[in-house]
Amino acid sequence: MSSDYAKAQVRPGTEGDLTALTDLYNRYVRETAITFDTTVLTPEERRPWLLSHPVDGPYRLMVAAAAASTAATTSTSTGSSGRILGYATSSPFRAKPAYATSVETTVYVAPDAGGRGIGTLLYTALFEALAGEDLHRAYAGIAQPNEASTRLHRRFGFRHTGTYREVGRKFGRYWDVAWYEKEL
Repeated sequence: MSSDYAKAQVRPGTEGDLTALTDLYNRYVRETAITFDTTVLTPEERRPWLLSHPVDGPYRLMVAAAAASTAATTSTSTGSSGRILGYATSSPFRAKPAYATSVETTVYVAPDAGGRGIGTLLYTALFEALAGEDLHRAYAGIAQPNEASTRLHRRFGFRHTGTYREVGRKFGRYWDVAWYEKEL
């Protein structure tokens, strides 16, 4: 792990991160089937998502940021914390009240930060933050193929529960989504 990544700090996301988080997410929208969004978003359009992840409670946003000294050399930076290397969230699994003790989790990592332990740092912090919450299960949907995400989720104790075949269409083709669950 390079020194930039070794110095990464994980913290709750803030409004000051909104532009950098939107830029990172939009890269996945434009270039991958990892998200099934098909149109890039503006920071204003993304603001409700950010605000739905407060500092406490079951729905969290954790951000990994490089040391502030590395921010000047990159285009995806934020405030005094340095460049955003990735983020992890826990969000409502489904809207109906009986699902309240279940969350859906996800991780997005900057392209140059993949394979450097950033996803592990993010999920470690996210699950530590969720430890005191009234939650029973975490779920993750992984568009296929995505071996890096599958390995990360298995490392954190997620088990494969099933696959929705050709459930999403993006870039002129259909994609499968494998579903994983973890006891909390």
